[in-house]
Amino acid sequence: MEKCKLAASAAILVLSLGGTPHFALAQAPPTGPLTLLVGFAPGGSADSIARVVGARMGEKLGRSVVVENRPGAGANIATKAVVLAPADGNTLLVTTTALPINETLYKNKGFSAPSLMPISIVATTPEVFAINKNDKSATIADFVAAAKGQEVLFGTAGIGTGSHIAGEYFFKFVVKAQAKHIPFRGGPDATNALLGGHVPMVISSLSGFAAQLAAGEIRGLAIAANERNPVVKDVPTFTEVGYPGFTSLSWVGFFAPPATSKKIVADYNKMIDDISNEPAIQPKLRSIGFDPMKGNVDAAEAFMAKEYTQWKKMVEALELRVD
Repeated sequence: MEKCKLAASAAILVLSLGGTPHFALAQAPPTGPLTLLVGFAPGGSADSIARVVGARMGEKLGRSVVVENRPGAGANIATKAVVLAPADGNTLLVTTTALPINETLYKNKGFSAPSLMPISIVATTPEVFAINKNDKSATIADFVAAAKGQEVLFGTAGIGTGSHIAGEYFFKFVVKAQAKHIPFRGGPDATNALLGGHVPMVISSLSGFAAQLAAGEIRGLAIAANERNPVVKDVPTFTEVGYPGFTSLSWVGFFAPPATSKKIVADYNKMIDDISNEPAIQPKLRSIGFDPMKGNVDAAEAFMAKEYTQWKKMVEALELRVD
């Protein structure tokens, strides 16, 4: 499942990388460890990518890079720690779509997520609406029709995730159908429930069950991307099945504390950008459903501005709130 596949991929990537000359990061501390704070448990996408990229950063910087998992409160614990951390380049946040979602979802979290400085969005992965392989629905419309006017049931890895919000928003505001969300404790539990026929649909990022989709163990009805993905090339986009323009991406990105030197941020951006597009890493990211991104700090900032706006719109429309 997601945990096992990504953890294994991380291990393969780290073992496959060779040494390279050290890279001196301008204005960053020359000694001492660099801490990458991850707001999720080990084995997930943010953790795996943090470890893969972090290992290469350590080689390039000639410094120790420590990945510290600090899960809790929907990743807000780790995020707050980085918001309050010294702006010296020694502590970075590695996080996901949870960052812009939580900015609207949580009302009393004690920090402003947009105060963080985007460094690089390493990779993105689209949401996929998947059903049991024995389900006779050929399209999303068929699946909704099969509910016969009753609630459309779908599961995700938990409440407040991008999959949950994207799914509920799609059914209620795009399809205009009644929908009931069934939360699970994580992606593997949701996928197992779908495989066992205990839930009719699961919505997850492609990285969450790319292997099961590719193997035909479950069937994708639509992928929330602008174009088909080569990992699951038989899964059509929402535009192709009659819902033009509906897209939803999960991603993993690196962020610095507020007021971090622009030079430090720019140098980290170039380093992380280069690493995520290395020949040894890029194919591995793609094989587990991620699309490596490339872009400077301005591109990362523009991407995040759109993310805050998009997720705010959906969270507020669904009237979701955590006090």
